[in-house]
Amino acid sequence: MLLGAHVSISGGLDKAPIRGTELGCTAVQIFTKNQRQWLAKPLTQEEIDQYFLSLQKSSIASVIAHSSYLINLCSPDKNQLQKSRESFIFELERAEKLGIQSYVFHPGSHKGNGERYGIALIAESLNYVLDKCPGFKIKVLLETTAGQGTSLGYRFEQLKQIIDLVEENVRLGVCLDTCHIYAAGYDIRTVDSYEAVINEFDHIIGLPELRAIHLNDSKKPLGSRLDRHEQIGRGELGIEPFRLIMNDARFQNIPKILEIPGGEESYRHDLELLKNLVEAG
Repeated sequence: MLLGAHVSISGGLDKAPIRGTELGCTAVQIFTKNQRQWLAKPLTQEEIDQYFLSLQKSSIASVIAHSSYLINLCSPDKNQLQKSRESFIFELERAEKLGIQSYVFHPGSHKGNGERYGIALIAESLNYVLDKCPGFKIKVLLETTAGQGTSLGYRFEQLKQIIDLVEENVRLGVCLDTCHIYAAGYDIRTVDSYEAVINEFDHIIGLPELRAIHLNDSKKPLGSRLDRHEQIGRGELGIEPFRLIMNDARFQNIPKILEIPGGEESYRHDLELLKNLVEAG
């Protein structure tokens, strides 16, 4: 099973597989650079080699990259939009050089210009970005969001609309975040409601497009549209949805990543909790 956490790259990218292994992960998520900056120094061959050597020695079988939170592919500010697009390309290039399987990003925030405007501009941005990255193997994953403020991606229909507007959409996929979908109004707390949501996702987007899952409990209630992560079982979601996901054969080979507060000790605790939810059989 591919299970892990978002780990720091402090001290170098090669430290991430080591940190993941120490936590007991088989999958990790990283930023490819300081996520508070638009750009960074280009990767040296030595850095790339050290990363691959570290990965080879680790327990990590899957690595996902997460985009900088500065990036907004539907910013109405032309300067910010272009910086977002160029930073997106820069990060994709880094991830590709590191052999990373998937790159997760929040679709964008329309800043009051409306959802139709935002959806069209995100698709336009993705067309621009993918055209600049021909032949890349990495999958670009739109993440489900809580819909906080003017953020898009809080309905499965919105993600589908974006995907359908992208010319090379075979290069896209989706990352489902449990906290985000719950805050957006998708109730997954019972067997029946969980199955209903997963079936809705399958009907609208298609389960084959689901390439990563973020496992996070929610501090805020159903439909709050507030993005506030909590440790597993300590928030509004409780344990049940995580038991269902951990035992869902459809998600066996999908990387499941924790993004919870509390640092390494919280990760260790919750990774063990999740592993213990897996039923023999």
